[in-house]
Amino acid sequence: MNSIKEFKLINHTLRPDFIFISFSNNSGIQIIFCIAFFTMYSLTLLGNGLIIILTLVDSALHTPMYFFLRNLSFLEIWYTTVTLPKMLVNFASEAKSISFAGCAAQVYFLISLGTVECYLLAFMAYDRYTAICCPLHYPVIMNRKACAQMAVTSWLCGILMPLGNVVWIFTLPYCGPNKINHFFCDVPPVLKLACTDTTKNEISFMTVSALIILFPFLLVLVSYIRILVTVLKMPSAEGRRKAFSTCSYHLIVVTLFYGSAGAMYLRPQSSHSENIDRLVALFYSIVTPMLNPMIYSLRNKEFKDALRRLRGKQGFLCELGKHVCERRDFV
Repeated sequence: MNSIKEFKLINHTLRPDFIFISFSNNSGIQIIFCIAFFTMYSLTLLGNGLIIILTLVDSALHTPMYFFLRNLSFLEIWYTTVTLPKMLVNFASEAKSISFAGCAAQVYFLISLGTVECYLLAFMAYDRYTAICCPLHYPVIMNRKACAQMAVTSWLCGILMPLGNVVWIFTLPYCGPNKINHFFCDVPPVLKLACTDTTKNEISFMTVSALIILFPFLLVLVSYIRILVTVLKMPSAEGRRKAFSTCSYHLIVVTLFYGSAGAMYLRPQSSHSENIDRLVALFYSIVTPMLNPMIYSLRNKEFKDALRRLRGKQGFLCELGKHVCERRDFV
């Protein structure tokens, strides 16, 4: 009996590495997944990087909506970087492991950046509400200072809100075997490995998740209900079409992100299925960041015009440097 307690204490003290369970022992399938995820990561970097460049260089895109979109694209690059490079390394190597500290960092940054995205999407919905429902007061309400404050609030919420829960989860005893049946470290699969009762942790994390996901989602919902009421009252069919077109891209992103994140974090631990969790996590952490640039730019005339201007501009890299250094226009 004493030897078992000593073994658990040693394992708890040493904090052994976590091992990711391979979903296939076939090397050919591993290579296919490696190529697929590398392609998705490359598309995410290219698409979101292009949005950042365009919204910095082109003065026509120096508006609150594109300011928030630039923040979102910057966020998406880091959001995928938290998980995908390590996943690619694991696909290409025999040792599919991550250190205890690395796993804790991955969970924290995944939840932290996800929180920032939740609040950024809510502020983007408020921006659309103000533009459509209060057009005359829009420049005053959504001024440079107000937009900067909203962005800072989003990042502060992301940094602070998940911190306590993540620290608490990773001070639990993990006695082994520390095998994670998942693509990366996330709260539900990690909690399953703790060799103690995690009921309090689950309740606490679900409470924080509700604040992170449901509260901004309610802000989005209220904004779009008021937008819908205002648009339906418009006498012009063309005006209604333009208003709906302005909001449609954001609505698609909101549905994809909030839906998949809610399915992952707002369910009790007992209802989690490892295979379903893998698919849901893959969707909100990799697929959505890759699709965002396509959704926002595919049918966006302003983006297409800005891209044409960028292509025709000589020395656009110098122009980009000038905008980054001077920042005379809307930031």
